[in-house]
Amino acid sequence: QVQLVESGGGLVQAGGSLRLSCAASGRTSSYYAMAWFRQAPGGEREFVAAINWGDGSTYYADSVKGRFTISRDNAKNTVYLQMNSLKPEDTAVYYCAARVGRVRTTTEPYNYWGQGTQVTVSS
Repeated sequence: QVQLVESGGGLVQAGGSLRLSCAASGRTSSYYAMAWFRQAPGGEREFVAAINWGDGSTYYADSVKGRFTISRDNAKNTVYLQMNSLKPEDTAVYYCAARVGRVRTTTEPYNYWGQGTQVTVSS
């Protein structure tokens, strides 16, 4: 079992920055992939960014490339999502997810989910 706890959401003006954190505990290992998804009101949960824990390779949705950066801290078992140049359309609940194996960009392969953290970007 893996437990995931997100933090760092909040309210920010357009053009601002936030950093989300996802602390993992339990049976974590280098064979995990971890990802961030988001869900806006009335929308589906969509892929944002992901990282393969073992080799650190990263993947991004086109909508956030060049603005968001995913990274990991092995010692703290924590994944971060640095979000810069935020736009009102980035407003959503952001979820951290983990799976055994390599990164996937859809929700179904992920076994473990955090509770979500709200990000609101005002115009």
